[in-house]
Amino acid sequence: MGVSRLDVLYRKLLLTKLFIQGWGRPEDLKRIFEFRKTIGDREKCKHLVPRDYPVFIDKVEDHSDCKIHNGHFISPLEHFVPGILPTESVKARFQFIIPKKWRKHRPVCIHLAGTGDHFFWRRRTLMARPMIKETGMASLLLENPYYGYRKPKDQVRSSLKNVSDLFVMGGALILESAALLHWLEREGYWPLGMTGISMGGHMASLAVTNWPKPIPLIPCLSWTTASSVFTTGVLSKAVNWRELEKQYATHTVYEEEIIHLLEYCGTDSFRMGQDFVRDSPGSFDKLSDLALSSSLLGMSSEQDERVGLRREAAGGGVGASGRDSSLLLEQREGDDLDRMLSAVSSSRPHMDMLHAKNISRGTGQRQSLQRESLCFMKGVMDECTHIANFSVPVDPRLIIIVQAKEDAYVPRTGVRSLQEIWPGCEVRYLDGGHISAYLFKQAIFRQAIYDAFDRFLQKYPML
Repeated sequence: MGVSRLDVLYRKLLLTKLFIQGWGRPEDLKRIFEFRKTIGDREKCKHLVPRDYPVFIDKVEDHSDCKIHNGHFISPLEHFVPGILPTESVKARFQFIIPKKWRKHRPVCIHLAGTGDHFFWRRRTLMARPMIKETGMASLLLENPYYGYRKPKDQVRSSLKNVSDLFVMGGALILESAALLHWLEREGYWPLGMTGISMGGHMASLAVTNWPKPIPLIPCLSWTTASSVFTTGVLSKAVNWRELEKQYATHTVYEEEIIHLLEYCGTDSFRMGQDFVRDSPGSFDKLSDLALSSSLLGMSSEQDERVGLRREAAGGGVGASGRDSSLLLEQREGDDLDRMLSAVSSSRPHMDMLHAKNISRGTGQRQSLQRESLCFMKGVMDECTHIANFSVPVDPRLIIIVQAKEDAYVPRTGVRSLQEIWPGCEVRYLDGGHISAYLFKQAIFRQAIYDAFDRFLQKYPML
């Protein structure tokens, strides 16, 4: 299946860069990786957020079709990893949109925000109010950290400054979702479910892995890991690879310490290198046989020398070619880079490849800094975002995934399927790509929500 031309065109119209300040502080990465070990195991953290965690309603707005409750609470992440959130993001804000008259039960679906979805207007207009009209279902719209009222003052629009910001956002949303689910239970609402579109769908998936009860989940336009989004999807062209490469080159802590904290131990999200992985020892020794040429990755011979890039990073100068390193991403249509990425990080033993000392130490073909940075990005993304690194939801049969067949933002080629990781879940495919599905298929997303809630009521009528 090809990729949507609209997805590619839309990405080219956006000029903002992601992760303009780099990987994030090493100490922050260490803290969030350590905390991931806890929230990745439902049994370890089922009592992390108390059932009586305080949630406050600030004001209520009366509308013709609904009432909108505006509320807030302190993100539980601030208690467990103090100071990891920006000051502006510590207070979690939400809108709770309920019908004036309930039809049957008091169902509520929590909607997490996708990329660029600041404040509440978009989800309220496209999802929440139509859901009230169509089925009488209430919606709770939680604002993501780094977005809307929770956006740091020095952040430009939706452009997260650091790679670590995405992981902090995910950890916060997992705990904040638990706080809201407890609060909704205390208030007598039932049944409860979660959804989201794009990044919001992935965050909702992570949150549900943590919930200790059966719950409907409807992730739309998301998949199993964010690593493919930022290494092979069209968003990879928005990543500030030059800064990431410079930091990786000049700060050995990433290569010498942080890599040792990565514990993703499932089969790699990229499957195209499985034959290599099966036959390979747990080192980088065989990579010299891959004959990855500079022309394949779009690099000049000068760029292919790590020592030169280290010198450039230390001096702050521009390389002789003057090209942005993101040019290497232009050739992602081919299979070669996917194959290389899969080969270097398919399981825990192969994460050790990343810090094998002969990766860049002049033993035969010198591995490029660009490739090391890509591998490191894949490793840290899989560590904190791969669904296989978290508990399986209590009842995967209550999960309905909606995906676009030609999604260029969330690549699925060679990536483990959600059906494999969550046996029993349902996947529905739409024609077209990410952008067209978001713009024109909201009704299909809503229908999937209704179907998942109906499935819950049939299976757990007395829960």
